[in-house]
This record gives sequence, C-alpha cells and structure tokens, in this order.
Amino acid sequence: MPPRYRYEQIADDLAGRIASGEFAPGAKLPSRRELISHYGVTEPVIDRAMQVLRIKGMTETLPGVGVFVAE
Repeated sequence: MPPRYRYEQIADDLAGRIASGEFAPGAKLPSRRELISHYGVTEPVIDRAMQVLRIKGMTETLPGVGVFVAE
C-alpha cells in the first residue's frame, strides 16, 4: 500500500469521527485553528482535508461561520 498524504489521513480521521457520532449531523466541526493545533499541521493541509470531506458530501461550509456535518 503506498504512503498516504497527511491530508488524507486527517480527512479519514474526521470522517470516522463523524461516522461514529462524535460529530452529529448539523454539528459544527472544530475551527481551522483548533484542527491545526490538534493535528500539528499547516493551514493548507487542513484546507485540503476539509475539501475532501466536502466533496464526499459529509460536510457543508458556511463562509465566515464554519464547517458543519451534513444532515
């Protein structure tokens, strides 16, 4: 199995946390700053992970408000 990019690992981790119910439908995900601190990565890495979740239909982004788990 080839090595995976860090953003993929983070997206998978967040997807698992959503699937487990840790983040329920409609719940707001932690802020970008909190995620950067939690995962120890840079802003572009978090942005890419958020993009993956959005493409999969797992989250919705409200500009200036936050990222929420899709209903």
